Amino acid sequence: MKSALYTRTGDTGTTSLVGGERVKKNSVRLEAYGTLDELSATIGAISAVSDCDEETRGQLTAILNEMFNIGSYLATDVKPGETPLCQSLTPEKMAQLEGWIDALDEQTPKVHAFILPAGCHAATRAHIARTVCRRAERRILDLADVSFVDPNVIRYINRLSDYLFIAARHFNFINSITEVVWDQTK
Repeated sequence: MKSALYTRTGDTGTTSLVGGERVKKNSVRLEAYGTLDELSATIGAISAVSDCDEETRGQLTAILNEMFNIGSYLATDVKPGETPLCQSLTPEKMAQLEGWIDALDEQTPKVHAFILPAGCHAATRAHIARTVCRRAERRILDLADVSFVDPNVIRYINRLSDYLFIAARHFNFINSITEVVWDQTK
């Protein structure tokens, strides 16, 4: 009996989009939602470490759910002339993310220097996730060059990188880790 974990349908380098259309695994659409999948995994890794507080862990879980919604949206082919919206990205969802950013920023000391990606486990993982988020944003923009992408997706991913930056700072602060700032003389 064949394992349910593999289908062999992708052995020639293609995969199915939502709706069944087969595309090459290195298509711009797959690069976009594949990088988003990588981002989700890095966000999941943040919440797995002991120096991630419960409130932020809950926020990260909500973000992971939204990443799955956005990934499903990006995995759906768009016909020329169509402008489908990502239904899960409501104004309330964007306001929620911005509210989390504001709250973490208020709790974290102000800094007047460039922060280096260092610190406790949760902070360093958040910095890694931030860089993957920026790459996901670039891949989504590549897709938007050739197919319609809901502008709210681009906004949300852009804002998410801001969230991950302040989350990294927050983790260092709550764990009493001094942030490392850029010293251009070194």
